[in-house]
Amino acid sequence: MSRRPSTRHEARERALQLLFQWDIHEQGGAWEQDFWEQFPLEEEAKEFATGLVAGVRKCLPELDTVLGRYATNWKVSRMPIVDRNILRLSLYELLWMPELPAKVSINEALELARAFADEEARGFVNGVLDKILNSEPRLAAKRAEILSTN
Repeated sequence: MSRRPSTRHEARERALQLLFQWDIHEQGGAWEQDFWEQFPLEEEAKEFATGLVAGVRKCLPELDTVLGRYATNWKVSRMPIVDRNILRLSLYELLWMPELPAKVSINEALELARAFADEEARGFVNGVLDKILNSEPRLAAKRAEILSTN
């Protein structure tokens, strides 16, 4: 029996798809309305998805700076589009959504990589996020949270 994905999981999938489109088009447009008509969500999930997209777009320069610092031997602009947007989405959650546990954000990123990227992406995403989580000073509270639950 297959389990129906959680509303937030579906919202993250839609957010990733929107970020992918933004990365290609570099602007909004009619495609956004078409997207929501083709892939509707319950209102609460849609709000979560659009909030994630807005947050990532607002914080994009800082997100890419952090990713560039920890993605050894990778320029963010040279990463596959799906991979970099999974990383941006998860990093946004880690840095700007303190109410979300780090394990949730990282597990969701790995699920997105499994569903939308190639086989190597999951390891790449996991490695970059693990390095960020263990090294980024702003994530000390989230590191402590993980240690206290182990």
